[in-house]
Amino acid sequence: MELFIELSILIAITVLIAGLMRALKQPLIIGYIFAGILAGPRLLDIISSTETMSILSHIGVALLLFIVGLGMSPKVIKEVGKVSSVTGVGQVIFTTVIGFFICRLLGFSTIESLYVAVALTFSSTIIIMKILSDKGDMKSLYGRISIGFLIVQDLIAIIILMVISSTPTGANLTKFVFGTALKGFGLMVVLFLFGVYILPGITKSIAKTQEFLLLFSIGWCLSLASIFHYMNFSMEIGALLAGFTLSMSPYRYEISSKMRPLRDFFIVLFFILLGSQMVFTDIIPYVAPIIILSAFILIGNPMIVMTLMGLMGYTKRNSFLAGLTVAQISEFSLILIALGVKLGHLTNEILSFVTCIGLITIAGSTYMMLYANKIYPPLSKYLSIFERKGRKVDEHKYHDYESYDIIVFGYNRVGYDLLKFIKKMGKRFLIVDYDPETIVDLAKEGVDCRYGDASDSELLNELNFSKCRMIISTIPDFDTNLLLISKIRESNKKAIMIVVSNDLDEAIELYDKGATYVIMPHFLRGQHTSTLIEKNGLDFDMFLEEKIAHIEDLKKRKKRGHEHVEDEGR
Repeated sequence: MELFIELSILIAITVLIAGLMRALKQPLIIGYIFAGILAGPRLLDIISSTETMSILSHIGVALLLFIVGLGMSPKVIKEVGKVSSVTGVGQVIFTTVIGFFICRLLGFSTIESLYVAVALTFSSTIIIMKILSDKGDMKSLYGRISIGFLIVQDLIAIIILMVISSTPTGANLTKFVFGTALKGFGLMVVLFLFGVYILPGITKSIAKTQEFLLLFSIGWCLSLASIFHYMNFSMEIGALLAGFTLSMSPYRYEISSKMRPLRDFFIVLFFILLGSQMVFTDIIPYVAPIIILSAFILIGNPMIVMTLMGLMGYTKRNSFLAGLTVAQISEFSLILIALGVKLGHLTNEILSFVTCIGLITIAGSTYMMLYANKIYPPLSKYLSIFERKGRKVDEHKYHDYESYDIIVFGYNRVGYDLLKFIKKMGKRFLIVDYDPETIVDLAKEGVDCRYGDASDSELLNELNFSKCRMIISTIPDFDTNLLLISKIRESNKKAIMIVVSNDLDEAIELYDKGATYVIMPHFLRGQHTSTLIEKNGLDFDMFLEEKIAHIEDLKKRKKRGHEHVEDEGR
């Protein structure tokens, strides 16, 4: 009962601080961390069941990475595997080397410099996954690349932590690393075989009962996470692979949607616990190093990623957006420094010092990622130095014409319906979407299309709107639609501009800014039902025909992954 009361008070405090953050239009993640600091041992000292809270927060981490794994597939890994590996390893190497020399110049000892430099290389997978999910960018190309190099970073972090923690035992390092690699490879092979030959049959049988499917998914996630932890691997990697083994299942969307509410609750506890464990002592002597190293993480790390991606032929925009995701240190960084203190290599002051860097960079990078689309345009011309000349590997242009009668932004559920009718009109049309998989699939069908984000002003400048007669945005993001309307009205006052909104006040403002019509999906349901009744009356056979046609349409949509609202494209 004491745990229940403790958790209730903790959630109440978090609700108040998160509410304040929302009123101030600040990221909720920052509110969760501040709630943890407030509830921690240095202030209110509410959290006494630290071990239980830690278990609950680890469940949140496991569920988060499990859902990320569900969104992965061999096709995605093939597409971004190379750039993710090069960027992940390269960023770790360059950040370590540069960070080490900065620390030495600031007066730290060799061992302190090495620990701090390595700690600065790791980015917070949990925070980045949460922000990408909140922004709806998990399926974007930069989002996939970011997830890829974060996984590479985590693997490197795990190896480093395992090696350092084995130091006092006097174990043979070569034998230890070789044995670990062999054991890991064996686990992967067993898991792959199970996922290909056994798991599909199990999920097909279980999926007949939705509640059982949810229970099985949670059990599968936590079981694999526990097995990997027991085998001295990362619990996070186990959860990620648990999701990946189900990523080719036709039931992955049902599993993902059912587990999201659980993930969101438990991941909040992770951030609260993270805040409560931040250690602050006398940091006045470290103020200058904190500022310098925080600036290096916030600016230097993104520049390293932009340089590496630019050399591999990616556009400066995708390089910039991916670079921002590494502009903070992670929980692995704090674990590494705490381990150094435990082994007697470092002092508690160094732990406080790195904790401050963590708080500053987590807060700073959160804002940078959330407002990346507003930060990018004024910086765009200066970022050209990170971009190679010529055709880029991530442009994905599959069209020959310079002008079109109709341009559709976002090939999601709404775009899917529109495409069928636009084809019948016999007009020249272009589809723009931010999911590279979608673009490749459309290109195979012979549809004129191109990869791009509707919030990218440079993309909008490339498109010829002057002769366009209709522009349709199926994207419900208010700021994106405002930008589209503004850009289009600059060159074309008479084009029909149709956008989507889920908010009444925003819909009215979109009309004021120049939208010709605003689609509000929530209000279309009643209209559609009324139209059906008006068309078919009380004729049972006519409704039966509608049912058969609807079932066929639903089957086609399911193959395209249109089940859930979160999958909106840009």
